[in-house]
Amino acid sequence: MTTSRSGGPDQRRGERGDLLDPLCPTRRLLDRIGTKWTSMVVKVLAEHAPGELRFAELRRLAPGISQKMLSVTLQSLARDGLVARRVEPTVPPAVHYRLTALGLSLEEPLAALRGWAETHMPEIDRNNQLAGESSPA
Repeated sequence: MTTSRSGGPDQRRGERGDLLDPLCPTRRLLDRIGTKWTSMVVKVLAEHAPGELRFAELRRLAPGISQKMLSVTLQSLARDGLVARRVEPTVPPAVHYRLTALGLSLEEPLAALRGWAETHMPEIDRNNQLAGESSPA
């Protein structure tokens, strides 16, 4: 495994970053892909791959996400090359989204993380309740 300092002149394209380096861009990427909305959007699009979904369909299939948050999430995923966006020149324009190959490769690790969270949420809740009971008011 190759590591290098993200801010250093020795980093070449294709080399892995160093998450422990405060300047490493991997930290920003993890901030973006580690959100609940990203995980939810990737899951919904992966379930429909290789097909496309329109914005309204995505919003309906991702309960709780606001129109603005879905828009911001899709823009970020598209900018990173994880989602492809196709616009039909109709009135109003029909916008379709699908995961790219890179986006599909993200589904497996996100699914593992979602599975872990779903499995361990009762234990985490219990720990939080116990911590709340023992904390001074």
